[in-house]
Amino acid sequence: MLLTSFDPFVARTFGWAEGNRGWGAALPMDVIRRDGEVVLRIDLPGADQDSIDVTTDHGVLTVSAKRSEEYGEQDRLVVRERLMGSYTRKVRLGETVDTEKIEASYDNGVLTIVLPVQEKAKPRKVEIKGVGAPQLTA
Repeated sequence: MLLTSFDPFVARTFGWAEGNRGWGAALPMDVIRRDGEVVLRIDLPGADQDSIDVTTDHGVLTVSAKRSEEYGEQDRLVVRERLMGSYTRKVRLGETVDTEKIEASYDNGVLTIVLPVQEKAKPRKVEIKGVGAPQLTA
């Protein structure tokens, strides 16, 4: 994934397709930053939901999916432009992502992954205390 600006919650990362063909150089992905979370939207057209796997390990989120052949014995392929096979995308997560609370959903060929930010990493207002007048004792 190439981001146009630095984001400490989702670091610059890498992506690729496994096998001899791929959906582009990697599974196409959008990254959306919201208060308290980062949302990944990954296109997985034609992938069966049961073939999609999302895992995290040592700060790396891995998404893998498979799209299988859909041809019968009597079918004769004349033109092939749709890509088939197994595909993987890896995203390096920032240290402030709460990996225990990651959620994923799949709808209309789009996998949405919500990466919540840990409470300690969220912005907070710091109280400024004034220096009071010195106390005199007699």
